Amino acid sequence: MRRFSVLRFRLTFCRFLTGIVLAAFMAGGFASATGPPQVLGEKGHLPNGLVWLFSEQRSLPLVALQVMIKAGALRDLKGKEGLANLTAALLLQGTKKRSATQIAAELDFLGARLSASGSEDFALVSLMVLKKDLAAGLDLLQDVLCNPAFAPKEVQQKISELLASFQSDEDEPEIVASRAFYRRLFGPHPYGHPPKGTPAGLKAIHREDVLNFHRTYYRPNNAILSIVGDLTKDEAEAMVTKFFGPWEPAPIPPLEVPPPPDLNKPEVVIINKDITQANIIWGHGGIARNNPDFYAFQVMNYILGGGGFASRLMEAVREKHGLAYSVGSSFDAGLEAGPFVVTLETKNASAGEALAQVIREVERIRTQPVSEKELQDAKSYLIGSFPRKMDSLGKRASLLGYVEFYRLGLDYPWRYPELVAPLTPADIQKVAEKYLHPDKFLLVVVGDRGKLPPLAQLMPVLAEKEKDDVQKQ
Repeated sequence: MRRFSVLRFRLTFCRFLTGIVLAAFMAGGFASATGPPQVLGEKGHLPNGLVWLFSEQRSLPLVALQVMIKAGALRDLKGKEGLANLTAALLLQGTKKRSATQIAAELDFLGARLSASGSEDFALVSLMVLKKDLAAGLDLLQDVLCNPAFAPKEVQQKISELLASFQSDEDEPEIVASRAFYRRLFGPHPYGHPPKGTPAGLKAIHREDVLNFHRTYYRPNNAILSIVGDLTKDEAEAMVTKFFGPWEPAPIPPLEVPPPPDLNKPEVVIINKDITQANIIWGHGGIARNNPDFYAFQVMNYILGGGGFASRLMEAVREKHGLAYSVGSSFDAGLEAGPFVVTLETKNASAGEALAQVIREVERIRTQPVSEKELQDAKSYLIGSFPRKMDSLGKRASLLGYVEFYRLGLDYPWRYPELVAPLTPADIQKVAEKYLHPDKFLLVVVGDRGKLPPLAQLMPVLAEKEKDDVQKQ
């Protein structure tokens, strides 16, 4: 999941790119009543329930494949946080007929790239291989996906590596802040812990847990396969049928997750660290990807703080008042509602003043319409930058999986401008008023407590509650 990323692209380039993109859409018959709609690729199904997507791209003699398993951290067992990510991370550590060393040697011989990772909503296994070596690459992909060994030694070694990473994370203030924020905001909900889990959860995981997790969720009727590259649909279908047709389906348990705790008033968590710059996260719950207000929310976020140097937060906090080098807002919209956050770094003594500016800007976008120029600039960037999501084989394969996973439709890239372009200042203000809560939020500050100002006094809205947390998070 992409936590707290801030976009930093120059608007002049975005406007230029938008002109090209919109011209291309028009020239390609986008929204044309006479021509067929453009689509990312074609969709097929195997009898075992596997959904596979294909896009023929002949520019290079390569094929990119991505298998998306609906088995992210949302499926972690209570008390065994990190199980989903651990299962994905172990796929390349040996199968029933190949050791990890043999897998690495085959990839090196083929000049191919194979990776596996976990995230909040799903796990990914990706392969990039030359067209001439596609059969060998698919044999390897199918083996790591369907026949992992999960050797006891490999399981314990990977757990030890992950536990060690938690120790090094303590030296990163932004990670400490993020962990504390997510833990309080989401509580027992799986979004409350990072995909790699928690130290306690990892220590509770045994090999049998990994075996059971893989046996339960790594099934064709719980997966999406994307294929992009130098082959025909008939060739792709033959390969998919040969290598994944025998994959056995099984019933998938329904997803059941506990709700996040209520956040009905301002809460402040201060984590004491001897550092010169305070790391600050301000925010609250956001929206899910299937929320019909997603596109208006996306534009609103760009104007407020997602647009880098073009955003209001950057203008107010950095340019006008010189309180922070970087500041921005972001949101994660997944299967479940993720967070909306504002993140910044500032001198400890400036924390209160910087936060006051943040809250003023949040309140302003809720109560006053954005300007036509701000709105057009945001649309220009968002529409103009969209083609970059599919400008390589790997990106196109990822986008195919994404639109299928979130049920956006294979024509999504060509519908996207229609979803964004009609938005008005009133639409933006409406979502800001509906989803931004300057009176009900969570504030996490990692900094030198002795040098931090009394935040509740500088921001009266905080006076309702100030909660100090000086222990290591």
